[in-house]
Amino acid sequence: MAAGAAAGGAAAACERAVRRGEGRGAAAAPGPEGDGGRLRGRADGGPGRRPARHRRPAPGHPGARRRGAGSPVPGTSEFLPDELALVLNCSRPFAADLLTDAWVLTERMPAVHEACAAGDLDWFRARVFADVLGSASDEVVEEVVPALLPVAAGLSSGRLRRRLIAAAMAADEEFAERRRIEAERRADVRTRPTGDGMSALSTELPSALAAAMWSTIDQAAQLARTTGDDRPIGVLRAEAHAAMVLRPGGGPGPGFTGHVTVLAPLAALHPGGVGTVGGNLGPTVDGTPITAGHLRELLAELDALGVRAPRGGSLEVALTDERGALLACVTAGELARLAARGCPAHGRDATCRCPVLTAPAAVDGYRPSAAQDRFLRLRDRTCRHPGCSRPAGLTDADHVVAYDCGGRTGCENLCCLCRGHHRLKTFARNWRFELLPDGTLRVTTPSGITRTTRPPGLRDGMEQWALPAPPPPPVEQPPF
Repeated sequence: MAAGAAAGGAAAACERAVRRGEGRGAAAAPGPEGDGGRLRGRADGGPGRRPARHRRPAPGHPGARRRGAGSPVPGTSEFLPDELALVLNCSRPFAADLLTDAWVLTERMPAVHEACAAGDLDWFRARVFADVLGSASDEVVEEVVPALLPVAAGLSSGRLRRRLIAAAMAADEEFAERRRIEAERRADVRTRPTGDGMSALSTELPSALAAAMWSTIDQAAQLARTTGDDRPIGVLRAEAHAAMVLRPGGGPGPGFTGHVTVLAPLAALHPGGVGTVGGNLGPTVDGTPITAGHLRELLAELDALGVRAPRGGSLEVALTDERGALLACVTAGELARLAARGCPAHGRDATCRCPVLTAPAAVDGYRPSAAQDRFLRLRDRTCRHPGCSRPAGLTDADHVVAYDCGGRTGCENLCCLCRGHHRLKTFARNWRFELLPDGTLRVTTPSGITRTTRPPGLRDGMEQWALPAPPPPPVEQPPF
Protein backbone atom coordinates (compact mmCIF):
# COMPACT_ATOMS: atom_id res chain seq x y z
CA MET A 1 0.00 0.00 0.00
CA ALA A 2 2.85 2.38 0.85
CA ALA A 3 4.54 1.66 -2.47
CA GLY A 4 1.30 2.29 -4.33
CA ALA A 5 0.82 5.59 -2.52
CA ALA A 6 4.38 6.65 -3.33
CA ALA A 7 3.90 5.75 -6.98
CA GLY A 8 0.65 7.67 -7.10
CA GLY A 9 2.34 10.70 -5.54
CA ALA A 10 5.11 10.54 -8.10
CA ALA A 11 2.56 10.29 -10.89
CA ALA A 12 0.69 13.34 -9.57
CA ALA A 13 3.95 15.28 -9.33
CA CYS A 14 4.74 14.31 -12.93
CA GLU A 15 1.38 15.53 -14.18
CA ARG A 16 1.81 18.85 -12.37
CA ALA A 17 5.32 19.18 -13.79
CA VAL A 18 4.05 18.45 -17.30
CA ARG A 19 1.35 21.09 -17.01
CA ARG A 20 3.76 23.63 -15.51
CA GLY A 21 6.35 22.88 -18.19
CA GLU A 22 3.80 23.28 -20.97
CA GLY A 23 2.71 26.55 -19.44
CA ARG A 24 6.26 27.83 -19.57
CA GLY A 25 6.78 26.49 -23.07
CA ALA A 26 9.56 28.10 -25.01
CA ALA A 27 9.99 30.77 -22.34
CA ALA A 28 11.84 28.20 -20.19
CA ALA A 29 14.16 27.15 -22.98
CA PRO A 30 17.89 27.79 -22.43
CA GLY A 31 19.37 30.77 -24.09
CA PRO A 32 22.86 32.22 -23.53
CA GLU A 33 25.81 31.45 -25.66
CA GLY A 34 29.23 30.18 -24.65
CA ASP A 35 32.15 32.47 -25.42
CA GLY A 36 35.79 31.52 -25.79
CA GLY A 37 35.24 27.86 -24.94
CA ARG A 38 33.35 28.50 -21.71
CA LEU A 39 29.78 28.72 -20.52
CA ARG A 40 28.70 32.18 -19.47
CA GLY A 41 25.71 33.54 -17.61
CA ARG A 42 24.49 35.02 -14.37
CA ALA A 43 24.96 33.24 -11.09
CA ASP A 44 21.27 32.89 -10.32
CA GLY A 45 19.96 32.55 -13.87
CA GLY A 46 17.51 35.36 -13.12
CA PRO A 47 14.65 36.30 -15.41
CA GLY A 48 14.92 38.80 -18.17
CA ARG A 49 15.58 38.91 -21.89
CA ARG A 50 19.23 38.38 -22.76
CA PRO A 51 20.96 39.96 -25.74
CA ALA A 52 21.25 38.03 -28.99
CA ARG A 53 24.91 37.16 -28.43
CA HIS A 54 23.90 35.30 -25.23
CA ARG A 55 21.25 33.09 -26.76
CA ARG A 56 21.42 29.39 -27.43
CA PRO A 57 24.70 28.54 -29.25
CA ALA A 58 24.52 26.63 -32.49
CA PRO A 59 25.43 22.92 -32.48
CA GLY A 60 29.16 22.38 -32.49
CA HIS A 61 29.92 25.71 -30.78
CA PRO A 62 31.13 26.06 -27.17
CA GLY A 63 28.27 25.72 -24.72
CA ALA A 64 25.92 24.03 -27.19
CA ARG A 65 23.85 21.14 -25.89
CA ARG A 66 25.42 17.84 -26.79
CA ARG A 67 23.32 15.25 -28.54
CA GLY A 68 21.23 13.54 -25.90
CA ALA A 69 17.85 13.43 -24.26
CA GLY A 70 16.21 16.77 -23.57
CA SER A 71 12.74 17.02 -22.08
CA PRO A 72 10.49 14.07 -22.95
CA VAL A 73 7.50 16.44 -22.95
CA PRO A 74 7.20 18.29 -26.29
CA GLY A 75 7.25 22.06 -26.04
CA THR A 76 8.92 22.24 -22.61
CA SER A 77 12.39 23.16 -21.42
CA GLU A 78 15.14 20.57 -21.62
CA PHE A 79 15.69 21.22 -17.90
CA LEU A 80 12.20 20.11 -16.83
CA PRO A 81 13.45 16.60 -15.85
CA ASP A 82 16.17 18.19 -13.71
CA GLU A 83 13.63 20.21 -11.74
CA LEU A 84 11.39 17.20 -11.22
CA ALA A 85 14.41 15.15 -10.11
CA LEU A 86 15.11 17.61 -7.31
CA VAL A 87 11.43 17.81 -6.34
CA LEU A 88 11.22 14.01 -6.02
CA ASN A 89 14.84 13.69 -4.78
CA CYS A 90 15.70 11.14 -7.46
CA SER A 91 18.04 10.86 -10.44
CA ARG A 92 17.44 12.68 -13.71
CA PRO A 93 16.94 9.46 -15.76
CA PHE A 94 14.26 8.30 -13.32
CA ALA A 95 12.52 11.67 -13.46
CA ALA A 96 12.70 11.66 -17.26
CA ASP A 97 11.11 8.21 -17.35
CA LEU A 98 8.29 9.40 -15.09
CA LEU A 99 7.70 12.43 -17.29
CA THR A 100 7.69 10.27 -20.40
CA ASP A 101 5.11 7.90 -18.95
CA ALA A 102 2.98 10.75 -17.59
CA TRP A 103 2.91 12.51 -20.96
CA VAL A 104 2.21 9.31 -22.91
CA LEU A 105 -0.64 8.31 -20.59
CA THR A 106 -2.27 11.73 -20.42
CA GLU A 107 -1.89 12.68 -24.09
CA ARG A 108 -1.89 9.40 -26.03
CA MET A 109 -3.64 6.90 -23.76
CA PRO A 110 -6.27 8.85 -21.82
CA ALA A 111 -8.31 5.71 -21.23
CA VAL A 112 -5.41 4.10 -19.34
CA HIS A 113 -4.88 7.28 -17.36
CA GLU A 114 -8.56 7.48 -16.44
CA ALA A 115 -8.57 3.84 -15.33
CA CYS A 116 -5.52 4.52 -13.17
CA ALA A 117 -7.10 7.66 -11.66
CA ALA A 118 -10.34 5.75 -10.91
CA GLY A 119 -8.45 2.98 -9.11
CA ASP A 120 -9.30 0.30 -11.68
CA LEU A 121 -5.64 0.00 -12.74
CA ASP A 122 -2.51 0.49 -10.66
CA TRP A 123 0.25 2.90 -11.67
CA PHE A 124 2.76 0.10 -12.24
CA ARG A 125 0.65 -1.60 -14.92
CA ALA A 126 -0.21 1.78 -16.42
CA ARG A 127 3.51 2.36 -16.90
CA VAL A 128 3.75 -1.00 -18.68
CA PHE A 129 1.25 0.33 -21.24
CA ALA A 130 3.35 3.48 -21.65
CA ASP A 131 6.62 1.57 -21.90
CA VAL A 132 5.44 -0.90 -24.54
CA LEU A 133 3.22 1.36 -26.63
CA GLY A 134 5.06 4.67 -26.17
CA SER A 135 6.80 4.34 -29.54
CA ALA A 136 3.83 2.80 -31.36
CA SER A 137 1.75 4.73 -33.86
CA ASP A 138 -1.58 6.26 -32.86
CA GLU A 139 -3.39 3.64 -34.94
CA VAL A 140 -1.74 0.80 -33.01
CA VAL A 141 -2.53 2.48 -29.68
CA GLU A 142 -6.18 2.93 -30.64
CA GLU A 143 -6.42 -0.77 -31.54
CA VAL A 144 -4.45 -2.37 -28.69
CA VAL A 145 -5.52 -0.32 -25.63
CA PRO A 146 -9.29 -1.04 -25.85
CA ALA A 147 -8.57 -4.74 -26.38
CA LEU A 148 -6.32 -5.25 -23.34
CA LEU A 149 -7.31 -2.54 -20.87
CA PRO A 150 -10.37 -4.44 -19.50
CA VAL A 151 -8.24 -7.47 -18.55
CA ALA A 152 -4.98 -5.66 -17.63
CA ALA A 153 -5.66 -5.56 -13.87
CA GLY A 154 -5.97 -9.35 -13.74
CA LEU A 155 -2.67 -10.03 -15.50
CA SER A 156 0.78 -10.05 -14.00
CA SER A 157 3.08 -7.32 -15.27
CA GLY A 158 5.11 -9.84 -17.28
CA ARG A 159 2.05 -11.38 -18.97
CA LEU A 160 0.62 -7.93 -19.64
CA ARG A 161 3.86 -6.85 -21.30
CA ARG A 162 4.00 -9.98 -23.49
CA ARG A 163 0.37 -9.61 -24.59
CA LEU A 164 0.84 -5.92 -25.37
CA ILE A 165 3.89 -6.68 -27.51
CA ALA A 166 2.11 -9.51 -29.31
CA ALA A 167 -0.96 -7.36 -29.98
CA ALA A 168 1.16 -4.46 -31.24
CA MET A 169 3.13 -6.75 -33.56
CA ALA A 170 -0.12 -8.16 -34.94
CA ALA A 171 -1.35 -4.64 -35.65
CA ASP A 172 1.98 -3.38 -37.06
CA GLU A 173 4.57 -5.69 -38.62
CA GLU A 174 7.39 -3.12 -38.17
CA PHE A 175 6.69 -2.59 -34.47
CA ALA A 176 9.22 -5.20 -33.29
CA GLU A 177 11.96 -3.83 -35.56
CA ARG A 178 11.49 -0.30 -34.24
CA ARG A 179 11.71 -1.57 -30.66
CA ARG A 180 14.93 -3.41 -31.48
CA ILE A 181 16.51 -0.29 -32.99
CA GLU A 182 15.48 1.80 -29.99
CA ALA A 183 16.87 -0.82 -27.61
CA GLU A 184 20.24 -0.81 -29.38
CA ARG A 185 20.45 2.95 -28.86
CA ARG A 186 20.24 2.31 -25.11
CA ALA A 187 23.39 0.16 -25.09
CA ASP A 188 25.69 1.13 -22.24
CA VAL A 189 28.21 -0.07 -19.67
CA ARG A 190 27.37 0.54 -16.01
CA THR A 191 29.00 -0.11 -12.67
CA ARG A 192 27.49 -0.21 -9.20
CA PRO A 193 28.84 -1.20 -5.78
CA THR A 194 27.51 -4.46 -4.32
CA GLY A 195 29.16 -4.20 -0.90
CA ASP A 196 32.13 -5.72 0.91
CA GLY A 197 34.59 -4.12 -1.48
CA MET A 198 32.95 -5.55 -4.60
CA SER A 199 31.22 -3.93 -7.56
CA ALA A 200 29.22 -5.16 -10.53
CA LEU A 201 30.16 -4.17 -14.09
CA SER A 202 27.24 -4.74 -16.44
CA THR A 203 27.10 -4.30 -20.20
CA GLU A 204 23.86 -3.93 -22.14
CA LEU A 205 24.32 -4.66 -25.84
CA PRO A 206 22.78 -6.76 -28.65
CA SER A 207 22.16 -10.37 -27.62
CA ALA A 208 24.37 -11.90 -30.31
CA LEU A 209 27.34 -9.78 -29.27
CA ALA A 210 26.72 -10.50 -25.59
CA ALA A 211 26.63 -14.24 -26.28
CA ALA A 212 29.91 -14.06 -28.19
CA MET A 213 31.58 -12.13 -25.38
CA TRP A 214 30.28 -14.57 -22.76
CA SER A 215 31.55 -17.53 -24.76
CA THR A 216 35.02 -15.99 -25.06
CA ILE A 217 35.21 -15.18 -21.34
CA ASP A 218 33.99 -18.65 -20.37
CA GLN A 219 36.50 -20.38 -22.66
CA ALA A 220 39.35 -18.40 -21.11
CA ALA A 221 38.14 -19.36 -17.63
CA GLN A 222 37.82 -23.03 -18.57
CA LEU A 223 41.34 -22.93 -20.01
CA ALA A 224 42.66 -21.56 -16.73
CA ARG A 225 40.93 -24.39 -14.88
CA THR A 226 42.66 -27.02 -17.04
CA THR A 227 46.02 -25.65 -15.87
CA GLY A 228 45.19 -26.62 -12.29
CA ASP A 229 43.52 -23.45 -10.98
CA ASP A 230 40.81 -24.81 -8.66
CA ARG A 231 39.22 -21.52 -7.70
CA PRO A 232 35.47 -21.08 -8.38
CA ILE A 233 34.66 -20.73 -12.06
CA GLY A 234 33.01 -17.37 -11.41
CA VAL A 235 36.27 -15.97 -10.07
CA LEU A 236 38.11 -17.25 -13.15
CA ARG A 237 35.54 -15.68 -15.47
CA ALA A 238 35.83 -12.33 -13.66
CA GLU A 239 39.62 -12.37 -13.93
CA ALA A 240 39.47 -13.36 -17.60
CA HIS A 241 37.08 -10.50 -18.31
CA ALA A 242 39.33 -8.02 -16.50
CA ALA A 243 42.41 -9.27 -18.33
CA MET A 244 40.72 -8.87 -21.72
CA VAL A 245 39.67 -5.30 -20.94
CA LEU A 246 42.82 -4.09 -19.19
CA ARG A 247 45.23 -6.05 -21.42
CA PRO A 248 48.06 -6.34 -18.85
CA GLY A 249 50.27 -8.09 -21.41
CA GLY A 250 49.70 -5.46 -24.07
CA GLY A 251 48.14 -5.99 -27.45
CA PRO A 252 47.45 -4.37 -30.80
CA GLY A 253 45.85 -0.99 -31.00
CA PRO A 254 46.25 2.14 -28.85
CA GLY A 255 46.82 1.74 -25.15
CA PHE A 256 44.57 3.16 -22.44
CA THR A 257 45.30 3.96 -18.81
CA GLY A 258 42.70 3.56 -16.09
CA HIS A 259 42.80 5.92 -13.11
CA VAL A 260 41.57 4.83 -9.69
CA THR A 261 41.59 7.06 -6.62
CA VAL A 262 41.99 5.23 -3.32
CA LEU A 263 41.23 7.28 -0.21
CA ALA A 264 42.43 5.57 2.96
CA PRO A 265 42.89 7.10 6.44
CA LEU A 266 46.35 6.45 7.82
CA ALA A 267 44.84 4.72 10.85
CA ALA A 268 43.19 2.19 8.53
CA LEU A 269 46.56 1.29 6.99
CA HIS A 270 48.04 0.11 10.28
CA PRO A 271 47.70 -3.66 10.87
CA GLY A 272 44.56 -4.23 12.87
CA GLY A 273 43.72 -0.55 13.03
CA VAL A 274 40.72 1.01 11.34
CA GLY A 275 40.45 4.03 13.57
CA THR A 276 37.41 5.16 15.47
CA VAL A 277 34.41 6.99 14.15
CA GLY A 278 35.21 10.68 14.36
CA GLY A 279 38.68 9.87 15.70
CA ASN A 280 42.09 11.03 14.53
CA LEU A 281 42.71 9.83 10.97
CA GLY A 282 46.16 11.31 10.48
CA PRO A 283 48.10 14.40 11.48
CA THR A 284 45.68 16.57 13.41
CA VAL A 285 45.47 20.11 12.12
CA ASP A 286 42.27 21.11 13.94
CA GLY A 287 41.67 24.13 11.74
CA THR A 288 45.25 25.42 12.00
CA PRO A 289 47.62 25.83 9.03
CA ILE A 290 49.46 22.78 7.76
CA THR A 291 53.00 23.23 9.03
CA ALA A 292 56.31 21.61 8.08
CA GLY A 293 56.01 19.50 11.22
CA HIS A 294 52.71 18.12 10.01
CA LEU A 295 54.28 17.17 6.69
CA ARG A 296 57.28 15.46 8.29
CA GLU A 297 54.97 13.45 10.51
CA LEU A 298 52.86 12.47 7.52
CA LEU A 299 55.92 11.57 5.44
CA ALA A 300 57.25 9.39 8.26
CA GLU A 301 53.90 7.61 8.51
CA LEU A 302 53.84 6.89 4.77
CA ASP A 303 57.42 5.58 4.81
CA ALA A 304 56.73 3.39 7.83
CA LEU A 305 53.64 1.92 6.21
CA GLY A 306 55.40 1.27 2.92
CA VAL A 307 52.92 3.33 0.89
CA ARG A 308 54.31 3.71 -2.63
CA ALA A 309 52.96 4.71 -6.01
CA PRO A 310 51.99 1.64 -8.10
CA ARG A 311 53.97 0.83 -11.22
CA GLY A 312 52.83 3.10 -14.01
CA GLY A 313 50.58 5.02 -11.59
CA SER A 314 50.85 7.94 -9.22
CA LEU A 315 50.29 8.64 -5.53
CA GLU A 316 48.52 11.73 -4.24
CA VAL A 317 48.12 12.63 -0.59
CA ALA A 318 45.03 14.47 0.61
CA LEU A 319 45.01 16.32 3.92
CA THR A 320 41.67 16.97 5.60
CA ASP A 321 40.54 18.56 8.83
CA GLU A 322 38.69 16.79 11.62
CA ARG A 323 35.38 17.06 9.72
CA GLY A 324 36.81 15.57 6.54
CA ALA A 325 36.97 18.86 4.60
CA LEU A 326 39.84 18.83 2.10
CA LEU A 327 42.59 21.28 3.03
CA ALA A 328 45.27 20.48 0.46
CA CYS A 329 46.54 17.73 -1.81
CA VAL A 330 50.07 16.99 -2.96
CA THR A 331 51.95 14.29 -4.79
CA ALA A 332 54.46 12.16 -2.91
CA GLY A 333 57.35 14.07 -4.50
CA GLU A 334 55.90 17.45 -3.58
CA LEU A 335 55.33 16.24 -0.02
CA ALA A 336 58.97 15.16 0.32
CA ARG A 337 60.26 18.48 -1.07
CA LEU A 338 58.06 20.58 1.22
CA ALA A 339 59.04 18.54 4.26
CA ALA A 340 62.75 18.86 3.40
CA ARG A 341 62.53 22.61 2.76
CA GLY A 342 60.67 23.42 5.97
CA CYS A 343 59.45 26.90 6.76
CA PRO A 344 60.59 29.35 4.05
CA ALA A 345 60.67 32.22 6.57
CA HIS A 346 62.30 30.63 9.63
CA GLY A 347 64.31 27.74 8.25
CA ARG A 348 63.98 23.98 8.04
CA ASP A 349 64.46 23.21 11.74
CA ALA A 350 62.11 25.90 13.04
CA THR A 351 59.13 24.77 15.14
CA CYS A 352 56.95 27.69 14.09
CA ARG A 353 53.36 27.33 12.92
CA CYS A 354 53.81 29.07 9.58
CA PRO A 355 51.72 27.46 6.81
CA VAL A 356 53.70 25.64 4.13
CA LEU A 357 50.79 23.95 2.34
CA THR A 358 47.30 25.27 1.61
CA ALA A 359 44.60 24.96 -0.99
CA PRO A 360 45.69 26.27 -4.41
CA ALA A 361 45.56 30.05 -4.65
CA ALA A 362 43.04 31.83 -6.86
CA VAL A 363 44.14 32.80 -10.36
CA ASP A 364 43.36 35.93 -12.35
CA GLY A 365 42.06 34.29 -15.53
CA TYR A 366 38.94 32.28 -16.24
CA ARG A 367 40.47 28.81 -16.51
CA PRO A 368 41.50 27.06 -13.26
CA SER A 369 45.13 26.11 -12.79
CA ALA A 370 46.31 22.50 -12.88
CA ALA A 371 46.63 22.53 -9.08
CA GLN A 372 43.07 23.83 -8.69
CA ASP A 373 41.78 21.22 -11.11
CA ARG A 374 43.47 18.45 -9.11
CA PHE A 375 42.12 19.85 -5.82
CA LEU A 376 38.54 20.11 -7.14
CA ARG A 377 38.41 16.61 -8.59
CA LEU A 378 39.81 15.12 -5.40
CA ARG A 379 37.37 17.11 -3.25
CA ASP A 380 34.21 16.58 -5.31
CA ARG A 381 34.95 13.21 -7.02
CA THR A 382 31.65 13.40 -8.97
CA CYS A 383 29.33 16.00 -10.44
CA ARG A 384 28.07 17.95 -7.44
CA HIS A 385 24.53 18.47 -8.70
CA PRO A 386 22.10 16.58 -6.43
CA GLY A 387 21.33 13.12 -7.78
CA CYS A 388 24.18 13.07 -10.34
CA SER A 389 27.08 10.63 -9.99
CA ARG A 390 29.07 11.32 -13.16
CA PRO A 391 32.79 10.96 -12.33
CA ALA A 392 34.73 14.16 -11.76
CA GLY A 393 37.02 13.34 -14.68
CA LEU A 394 34.06 13.87 -17.02
CA THR A 395 32.95 17.20 -15.54
CA ASP A 396 33.66 20.91 -15.96
CA ALA A 397 35.17 23.15 -13.26
CA ASP A 398 32.30 25.62 -12.94
CA HIS A 399 32.26 29.07 -11.35
CA VAL A 400 29.36 29.04 -8.87
CA VAL A 401 29.25 32.84 -8.99
CA ALA A 402 29.75 33.48 -12.69
CA TYR A 403 33.14 34.82 -13.74
CA ASP A 404 31.44 37.57 -15.75
CA CYS A 405 29.60 38.65 -12.60
CA GLY A 406 32.75 39.03 -10.51
CA GLY A 407 33.16 35.43 -9.35
CA ARG A 408 36.75 34.51 -8.54
CA THR A 409 38.59 31.59 -10.09
CA GLY A 410 39.31 30.11 -6.68
CA CYS A 411 38.55 26.75 -5.11
CA GLU A 412 36.00 28.43 -2.83
CA ASN A 413 34.00 29.44 -5.95
CA LEU A 414 34.54 26.34 -8.13
CA CYS A 415 32.84 22.96 -8.17
CA CYS A 416 32.61 20.01 -10.55
CA LEU A 417 29.48 19.92 -12.72
CA CYS A 418 28.86 17.63 -15.67
CA ARG A 419 28.19 19.40 -18.96
CA GLY A 420 24.42 18.93 -18.68
CA HIS A 421 24.17 20.44 -15.19
CA HIS A 422 26.75 23.07 -16.10
CA ARG A 423 24.39 24.19 -18.87
CA LEU A 424 21.44 24.07 -16.48
CA LYS A 425 23.15 26.36 -13.97
CA THR A 426 24.30 28.77 -16.68
CA PHE A 427 21.29 28.84 -19.00
CA ALA A 428 18.16 27.83 -17.07
CA ARG A 429 16.18 30.59 -15.44
CA ASN A 430 15.54 31.06 -11.73
CA TRP A 431 17.87 28.31 -10.49
CA ARG A 432 20.14 29.26 -7.60
CA PHE A 433 23.48 27.69 -6.64
CA GLU A 434 25.38 28.47 -3.42
CA LEU A 435 28.77 27.02 -2.45
CA LEU A 436 29.68 27.15 1.25
CA PRO A 437 33.29 27.45 2.49
CA ASP A 438 33.50 23.72 3.36
CA GLY A 439 32.46 22.70 -0.17
CA THR A 440 28.77 22.12 0.58
CA LEU A 441 26.61 22.98 -2.45
CA ARG A 442 23.00 24.16 -2.15
CA VAL A 443 20.80 24.04 -5.24
CA THR A 444 17.34 25.67 -5.32
CA THR A 445 14.86 25.03 -8.12
CA PRO A 446 12.54 27.68 -9.61
CA SER A 447 9.72 26.14 -7.55
CA GLY A 448 11.64 26.71 -4.31
CA ILE A 449 12.88 23.18 -3.56
CA THR A 450 16.40 23.18 -2.09
CA ARG A 451 18.71 20.16 -2.10
CA THR A 452 22.18 20.01 -0.56
CA THR A 453 25.21 17.94 -1.48
CA ARG A 454 28.41 17.66 0.52
CA PRO A 455 31.81 16.53 -0.73
CA PRO A 456 32.30 12.80 -0.06
CA GLY A 457 33.96 12.28 3.30
CA LEU A 458 32.74 15.57 4.78
CA ARG A 459 31.02 14.84 8.06
CA ASP A 460 28.28 16.89 9.68
CA GLY A 461 29.77 19.35 12.11
CA MET A 462 26.94 18.88 14.60
CA GLU A 463 27.86 16.58 17.45
CA GLN A 464 25.09 14.44 18.87
CA TRP A 465 25.81 13.50 22.44
CA ALA A 466 24.47 10.27 23.90
CA LEU A 467 21.68 10.54 26.44
CA PRO A 468 22.80 10.05 30.04
CA ALA A 469 22.35 6.59 31.46
CA PRO A 470 19.27 6.09 33.67
CA PRO A 471 19.94 6.19 37.41
CA PRO A 472 20.53 2.78 39.00
CA PRO A 473 17.54 1.26 40.81
CA PRO A 474 17.50 1.75 44.57
CA VAL A 475 19.10 -1.01 46.58
CA GLU A 476 16.52 -2.57 48.89
CA GLN A 477 17.67 -4.00 52.19
CA PRO A 478 16.86 -7.67 52.69
CA PRO A 479 14.01 -8.28 55.18
CA PHE A 480 16.30 -10.39 57.40
